[in-house]
Amino acid sequence: MSASDAKQKQSRRPRRKFTREFKDGAVKLVLDEDKGIPEVAKDLDLTESVLRTWVERAKEARGEGRPGMLLQEEREELALLRAENRQLRMERELLKKLHRQIWPELRFDGSEVGVRVGAEASAHDARHAPLFKLGA
Repeated sequence: MSASDAKQKQSRRPRRKFTREFKDGAVKLVLDEDKGIPEVAKDLDLTESVLRTWVERAKEARGEGRPGMLLQEEREELALLRAENRQLRMERELLKKLHRQIWPELRFDGSEVGVRVGAEASAHDARHAPLFKLGA
């Protein structure tokens, strides 16, 4: 029986869940008490890779991570902003389709943005009211 066969026959350890306090304590041993990851992992019966992941996340949260890395709060905000952007794009496309159905003779290509203002922009005469361009 080869070594790989013996490894496959060993049952895998069930996935364990660790409390926030346990993770923080393990990370503290590595970062604040200058113990090595292999030593702490062995003492706490952890794999080195999971402890290394916890340490890297803790460093990022402290702002000590790799240059250019986003903090957890920044990653969460970015995800929210991307979702909002996606929603706004869908709403914009829907409004453009609706506009084409209501006023098929008017085309908006996005090159000119303007707004009609004042008393001249009443509902019955909005197409003939003065157009004031926004931006450059």
